[in-house]
Amino acid sequence: MFDGTLDPTRQTTSLQPKYRLALKTILPAVLALSSYSFPIAAMANTEVPQPEAQHACYVTGLSEQVRCGSILVPENHQQPEGKQIAIHYTVLPAIKSNFGAEAFLAIAGGPGQSAIDNAAYFDKVFSKVRQYRDILLIDQRGTGRSNPLNCEGEGFEAGLALNDESIDIAATTQHCLDEQTADITQYGSESALKDFEAVRQHLGYSKLHLYGISYGSRMAQLYMRHYPQVLETVTLDGVVPMQQSVVAIGDAIERATQILLDECQTTPLCQQSFPTLAADFAKVDSRLAEAAITTTTRHPLTGEASELLLTRSKFMGAIRMAMYGANIRALLPYAINQAAQDNFQPILGLYALNMDGIGLAMGMHSSVVCGEDWPRLDDAMRQQLQSNYFGEQMLIGFDESCPIWNMPAVSEDFSDAIASDIPTLLLSGENDPATPPSWAELAMEKMTNATHLIAPYATHGVAHQSCANNLIADLVNSRDVAQLDSECLSRDVSRNFYLNASTVETTTAANDAQGASND
Repeated sequence: MFDGTLDPTRQTTSLQPKYRLALKTILPAVLALSSYSFPIAAMANTEVPQPEAQHACYVTGLSEQVRCGSILVPENHQQPEGKQIAIHYTVLPAIKSNFGAEAFLAIAGGPGQSAIDNAAYFDKVFSKVRQYRDILLIDQRGTGRSNPLNCEGEGFEAGLALNDESIDIAATTQHCLDEQTADITQYGSESALKDFEAVRQHLGYSKLHLYGISYGSRMAQLYMRHYPQVLETVTLDGVVPMQQSVVAIGDAIERATQILLDECQTTPLCQQSFPTLAADFAKVDSRLAEAAITTTTRHPLTGEASELLLTRSKFMGAIRMAMYGANIRALLPYAINQAAQDNFQPILGLYALNMDGIGLAMGMHSSVVCGEDWPRLDDAMRQQLQSNYFGEQMLIGFDESCPIWNMPAVSEDFSDAIASDIPTLLLSGENDPATPPSWAELAMEKMTNATHLIAPYATHGVAHQSCANNLIADLVNSRDVAQLDSECLSRDVSRNFYLNASTVETTTAANDAQGASND
């Protein structure tokens, strides 16, 4: 039963106020691995790093022993004799070592997620790949165990009554910056790419098959640009094209929201249950745009009566984040309808999922976005951003925080399209609220050996929501994108909408069977 109350045994953490706002409004790929999220540590490790020889280890979510290790790299690659940082990696060894010289490098999203903390996810999704090839996971610099650029958090409870729209973004950004002991200017994507290549060489792999999800697809494209000779195949899942600033995600969120509203109206039982869903959504949004709502509701963890200050930011953030996963997306019509009737418990439940620790190193996130995305905003882009709520909020947040973070801008050619003949599979979810299919089309502009497949029922991260994981394994084995049989992506795996707190819509097959029995 979904009534907005979460399992009290589930561990939750939350971030500094400014970054709670960021999680709901500016992250390009947050919850890329939405089923696997992890708490954020309070502070970065300030001890002098030491390399770790490869050794047997255990990682979260896996009962078997895998292999772990780390190497030292210069924090500033232009100063090889200067400060060193440890880059940690984990190898999920192949079941059969038929291709010992090859590895499947899976790159996490965010920016700011730990690949190693998501080892169980990658192991499950790519079990077929792992039959013959090692899966290599690297905590990108600034994330996970690799000198993380974290910021202190605070308890979830404070967030319920907090007016997140009155937060001093500049002050909170400065507070996070003051916590860092690292040279934040060295934590962009291109510096991290050199670390990845150093790990590959250290482990002795002659060839890699790349998989990058969401922001990880940007890292994969940079690998294609700088080290094409070591790549056998590439899969980009939830594609962030080099030509696109992630700040443009506002348009993607608006598109996905409209798809949701339209889908409910074309689904008979959803339409019957929520005939005015679009009007309900507009009603709540308009009301919150005028003023926040103060009410008493049940705490989503304890069930106790608690004060809730529902702002437009919290409401819209809950809607946005729920669209990342098909299972949570199915709750949205009911939650929106109830909010229009002044029952905010379902929305609070979704908001609590948003506030849960999702494993992002926010300092690293800022270094990437402020150096690679914010500087490329021209007048036309800014005007477009101001045309919708999320775009406008992202622009406000970046304009206040990035000058303080003071990350040097990447060169102009950073955003050039990737020219490549490497066999490349691009995957998009039709319902994706972050990286719409049009972004993948843009990314493959100069790719001469690429195929773009759209999963009609998927959201963000197609590999774990469809048969695409098997297609990736086929690509790794065949190295031929032209021979992939994508018909399985059209199989109806859509999630039925919840019609109330505990009931989902019956399936089409069940309706047909019921109709036949009545004939």
